Amino acid sequence: MKTATKVSTLRKASLFYLVFVMFSYTTGGPFGLEDMVTTSGPGMTLIYLLVLPFFWCIPVSLVSAELTTAMPVEGGFYRWTRAAFGDFWGFLAGWWNWSASFLLGGAYAVLFTDYLAYYLPGLQGWKHYLVSVALIGAITWINVRGIQMVGRVATALEIFIFLPLITMVAIGLAHWRFNPFAPLIPPHQPTFRIFGVGLALGLWLYSGYEQLSTVAEEVDDPQRAYPRALALVVPLSIAAYFLPTLAGLGSGGQWENWHTGYFSDAAKIIGGPWLGTWMTVAAMICNVALLNSTVLTTTRMPFAMAEDGYLSSALTRRHSRYGTPWLAIVLSTVIYALLAWQSLGQLISIYIWLRSATTILTVLSGWKLRRTRSEMPRAFVVPGRGIGLLYVVGAPMIMAVVALLGGDRFATIGGAIAMLLGPVIYFCLKKTRGQWERQNS
Repeated sequence: MKTATKVSTLRKASLFYLVFVMFSYTTGGPFGLEDMVTTSGPGMTLIYLLVLPFFWCIPVSLVSAELTTAMPVEGGFYRWTRAAFGDFWGFLAGWWNWSASFLLGGAYAVLFTDYLAYYLPGLQGWKHYLVSVALIGAITWINVRGIQMVGRVATALEIFIFLPLITMVAIGLAHWRFNPFAPLIPPHQPTFRIFGVGLALGLWLYSGYEQLSTVAEEVDDPQRAYPRALALVVPLSIAAYFLPTLAGLGSGGQWENWHTGYFSDAAKIIGGPWLGTWMTVAAMICNVALLNSTVLTTTRMPFAMAEDGYLSSALTRRHSRYGTPWLAIVLSTVIYALLAWQSLGQLISIYIWLRSATTILTVLSGWKLRRTRSEMPRAFVVPGRGIGLLYVVGAPMIMAVVALLGGDRFATIGGAIAMLLGPVIYFCLKKTRGQWERQNS
């Protein structure tokens, strides 16, 4: 009876909405990459934007496509890791992913309000916080309504974001005046900032392509839809990062002035105040899109972990009308709201530790399940047999190690602490569950 209710109430998303939700989560828009230009240099930034996908998001996407066709289950990569390596590593994949969302979920709401405060200077202090919380509340309501509603909102938001970006690229390329690759790296910049901090930003930009696997059961025909969505979203994401950056540097120059929010300034230089204002509104909307899709993908993690007995069974409750795990959604967004006074800043450098760890577990699960569960039907298989499998596992691991070793002291300490909390919480929960089972046996 429970399964029948779930099937009858859960509203599934088509490939069309899946593409927009996936793009909204993984990319949203180019906003946020501006600091790469001054940190790593304009030339190295453009190279990163073109080359990194072949070592990060493309191999991860190939593994995710194969495993989604083999195991299209709620919880996605968390359950793949658990099937491949057992309870301990499965728990870490789920916990690291869920806790990583705490670092950015509230920050997206803060960034939206920061942009809004540009037009409303009085929006400070408690007023700023209330607007951030109100946005989180609205996104919570949308997500409780289900993936179809999330997909409709993501589609509308991304179309709005595309329009000024396409306009900027067209005008910028038509008024090319500077060499966008010069200088290759900034002079007198510490090496760790060029190849550590800059690379970490690049990995953050191209992360998340395995995340939509967490809602596989909420997608129509996920074995076919998920690989197709990845095939569309990956090149679209590369273009969304590379082309506006190329147009901004080639037409406006001034690479040393690039900082968070500079796409609005670049658009103003290229097309005038009207385009700058349009781009600012698009950047503000981008944070809404990112928050909307983040809530969708990450809130299925506590739901799946609760189903497996790691978290309270209350988190498995589904909405009677929409079939969504409403309590897991509300709990996650309440935590986002409590952290909505933070900004991105160095949180990305800690976040990338947690995201890199879950990404590595995902690609290793693809390798392990190919060996131990070869009988599982796979509508899509990573091409190239052994060499292809070596590529999709080895390339992300190399990138993660280079980025993490090149990080600064804050990132190293904060990232290590965030990761070590996972095993601590696992053994605490295991001990508590064992005591409860003994008392009730």
